[in-house]
Amino acid sequence: MCADLASASLFDALHAALMACDVEDKCARVHALKAALDAGRLKLDGPPPVARIACGRPSRPALVPPNKLRKRRPGSPEGHAALLHAIAHIEFNAINLALDCAYRFRDLPDAFYRGWVDVADEEARHFMLVRARLRALGSDYGQYAAHDGLWEMTVMTASDPLARMALVPRVLEARGLDATPPIMEKLRAIGDEATCHVLDIILRDEVGHVALGDRWFRYFCDIRGVAPEPTYLALIDHFNAPWPKPPLNMPARRQAGFSEAELSILAAPRRAG
Repeated sequence: MCADLASASLFDALHAALMACDVEDKCARVHALKAALDAGRLKLDGPPPVARIACGRPSRPALVPPNKLRKRRPGSPEGHAALLHAIAHIEFNAINLALDCAYRFRDLPDAFYRGWVDVADEEARHFMLVRARLRALGSDYGQYAAHDGLWEMTVMTASDPLARMALVPRVLEARGLDATPPIMEKLRAIGDEATCHVLDIILRDEVGHVALGDRWFRYFCDIRGVAPEPTYLALIDHFNAPWPKPPLNMPARRQAGFSEAELSILAAPRRAG
């Protein structure tokens, strides 16, 4: 891996990490990539992105439609492990989302690439923290089925960075800001303070990830001369992206860049049609 980074461009290194299938190898590659970029050892150049939108992942978990997944109630040992597995799967997918974002979109300011490499690095740390908690329960990543909704949206927005910023950070990842506090309440109810501590770290970092997406979404809107908030709502409708489920984490969403007017709309039931 070190030899890879000795001669690779940033985009070569991003693609190698993106396509790594072993979870520990992927995380190690991400950490090494960030260290090399921070040290000035990687140039922001390289071949154009490959046309095929793909990512490396282990052979397990099996991927199934969301409606085929078991309920994840932490009241039983199996439900507890299944809930943590679902969180680990989100964090693993988030590594690939950030890597693809930095790899796929070119000719942008350096801060765009550095920002998403930082996100990938944090997501890799999140994954390993949740995986450690899962292992403490006698389970591991891959033991339960999962769905592929996060990556499917990545594929759908691969040709448009504005849509990617709107629908991955500002829709899908923002849902995590809303979902995490109720999950922590459930885990506290069964005495799992150790996982709550991990989720505290994740929630803090995810506010920054959504804020980064908000920054670049508004950047692309400004470049194209379109108003951010109506454009955001139009993209949700166009891609049939999921509407937020109440209750919204208003303080976290405000910190991440959502306006009061936007939050009022998002807190209401989704408009028909």
